[in-house]
Amino acid sequence: MTTEEPPLESKADLNAELQALLVSAYENGVDVEGAFDCRNGVDHPDWDVIVTEVEKNDPE
Repeated sequence: MTTEEPPLESKADLNAELQALLVSAYENGVDVEGAFDCRNGVDHPDWDVIVTEVEKNDPE
């Protein structure tokens, strides 16, 4: 996130950013499935992020 981007203030904002990031990576040939360790130094918690592809809902 750059200083020009608005801060994430809700889960909806986070979801939108994650969606944009994953779509961009996918479209550029990055394998987005798997586990990712997010180590953030002593001032912030660390996270383990797991990305799996899910089956789309049937269009109605």
